[in-house]
Amino acid sequence: MTWLLRYRVRHYLSNSLWIPAVIALAAAVTLVRLLHWLEGVMGWESGMNPDTMRTVLGTLAGAMFTFIVFVCSSLLLVVQLASAQLSPRIIGILFRDPITKLTLAVFVFTFAFAIAALIRIGTSVPLLTAEIAGYSSAACVGLFLFLIDHVGKLLRPSGALKSVASKAHRVIDSVYPRRLKEAGTASPDTATLAANVAARKVPSLTAGVVLAFDVPGLVALGTRHQCLIELVPQVGNFVAPGDLLFRVHGGTDLPAAALRHSIALGAERTMEQDPTFAIRVIVDIASKGLSPAINDPTSAVLALDQIHHLLRHVGGRRLDNAMVRDAPGQVRLAYRTPDWEDFVKLAVTEIRHFGGSSIQVARRLRAMLDDLIQTLPEERAAALRQELQLLKRSVERFFLEPEDRALAEVSDAQGVGGTQELSNPRLKPVPELSNTKNP
Repeated sequence: MTWLLRYRVRHYLSNSLWIPAVIALAAAVTLVRLLHWLEGVMGWESGMNPDTMRTVLGTLAGAMFTFIVFVCSSLLLVVQLASAQLSPRIIGILFRDPITKLTLAVFVFTFAFAIAALIRIGTSVPLLTAEIAGYSSAACVGLFLFLIDHVGKLLRPSGALKSVASKAHRVIDSVYPRRLKEAGTASPDTATLAANVAARKVPSLTAGVVLAFDVPGLVALGTRHQCLIELVPQVGNFVAPGDLLFRVHGGTDLPAAALRHSIALGAERTMEQDPTFAIRVIVDIASKGLSPAINDPTSAVLALDQIHHLLRHVGGRRLDNAMVRDAPGQVRLAYRTPDWEDFVKLAVTEIRHFGGSSIQVARRLRAMLDDLIQTLPEERAAALRQELQLLKRSVERFFLEPEDRALAEVSDAQGVGGTQELSNPRLKPVPELSNTKNP
């Protein structure tokens, strides 16, 4: 099985709600068979009336089926509302959520168990199967209440932002394993590699977004064929048929099919190897909150809280283009990754544009930029200072009254309502307001 096939299977399983439910259905039927055999061997029988138990189990089974349809319909409705309020790119959060999958699987298990137990009631009532069928249906009521609570918290702005950000932190550590203070090793420049006209070119045969690629597999291919493999598109880029996927420097006997089976293309980006996509989702949520139709700047401030943490995390990592070496130390794989300026522009630009008229957003943005300038290494400060200057111009453009402008130029970690950190010399008190008009 190739890496590409394994990736597609794993990706499909992780994004499918129905597979755990089908497994639960099969498990319920199998368990009823085993319990029925055990009860027959041990002679366990319930003292309940068989006709009464048939009525009870039949009612429970019908109610559970209606209940499952209701839950699925409710989840679809909730996802549609959340995607309209936040971003369509958060739909996958619910479909990948293990608690949602588990609860739906339990509901299907209970329904299938009740049906399988019902058809095995004859002149007597099996003890264990009847008890499990009855009490599991009652337990589903409590589980449903738990699911409502969980989904409600998961799809709130704070819950969705926290879920995306937690995944982003793991991806950042995976894509950028070295800290900034760690010394780098000399590696071929990707611009030099691209200028090598003698390199063999491997185009794409299909269209799609680059989702992920097999780093160990490509290094192994480069080692086996004594060549350097350069991945041309960045993860998250869209490629059309005929666009370059790889350049192979040396190794003329390396089959193109082996390279194409080491990269996954799909319909939409994922966060598996794409840390900027996580920030993209958070920025989309902030932008939706700042739209005139929704007008929810507090959601944008919540998004900036997570962006602040992510920028501080990624700012401490070494963001150079990746050059992966084999065991002897020879570079076998080269690929491009976003640099610090890419992260800063993605995280700040659109929020600054869409939230330019919001004092809350302006103050929170300034607080984030001020803090990052102070806490990150000096080599990260240039891009942050540039954004701070652009923010200042936006404030001057949107807030014509000097009182409003003075208020918007103050750093505030809460947007509006937070106190300044007096020990920080960069954060000056709000100037005393006066009745003077802007000339």
